[in-house]
Amino acid sequence: MKEKEEIEKWIEGDESAAEMLSRVSSVRPFVFPPPLHRVPLRVGNVLELVGPSPSAKTQILIHAAITSVLPKPYGGLDHLVLFLDLDCRFDITRFSQLLIHRITQHGTDSYDQALYRLCMARFLYVRCYDSFEFLHTLRTLHCRLEKEKEVHGVGVHVLMIDSIGAFHWMDRASMFLSQRQTSKNMEERCSKNMTRNHQNFQYREYMPSVWQSFVTHRILIHSSDEHPGTTNHQNSAYSLEWLLPKLSFPDRIVVKDAGVFVQS
Repeated sequence: MKEKEEIEKWIEGDESAAEMLSRVSSVRPFVFPPPLHRVPLRVGNVLELVGPSPSAKTQILIHAAITSVLPKPYGGLDHLVLFLDLDCRFDITRFSQLLIHRITQHGTDSYDQALYRLCMARFLYVRCYDSFEFLHTLRTLHCRLEKEKEVHGVGVHVLMIDSIGAFHWMDRASMFLSQRQTSKNMEERCSKNMTRNHQNFQYREYMPSVWQSFVTHRILIHSSDEHPGTTNHQNSAYSLEWLLPKLSFPDRIVVKDAGVFVQS
């Protein structure tokens, strides 16, 4: 209740920037597994994963989500996660399999069904098919989060969007081109993306400045396997570079069912 009053005070303009920064910095940072472990993440941070497809961005989100919903004795954060699927390709079966794998890692051959149901209920999933549905979801987000907190007894501490640029090119093209021209341009983009050298991928910002102003952390990920075109992410290796804040050392990670691991 006190935290809600402080947030409302800041929104209404009764809290100075210094007071706001002091309040946010006092909140304990989240400790996520690799590859998000290098920089502490706090309430209000916006982390963006960028890279060509496939580069395991969604798999990294899944493992971070599982860590968030698991209870603390299982190495989790004990909170809800809201996952907004704008690509409409999220595989809930895969999420379920990885969750079961993480639960059974704790010294038992069979998983706790009650714990499994608890974690699945804590994973809040919303699929949006266009910008209008996405905007409607954002507008009603506060009410939904309050209701979910009352039901589960814990709040949503992580909001995941996969991916934030899903509707950008579609909306932009529809302003200038006919439906046939839009389809042709999208096919050309897909063809270029498929033939792009993943090892030499260079990040180029295309999102509007209003989104760029929100981002506090950015990670560039691309495949470091000999065959980057494979769609099987299990045991695949990836190179990772922190763009924001800029870190001088790159990471090499391996994505497995048990989680994401940094290679020495």
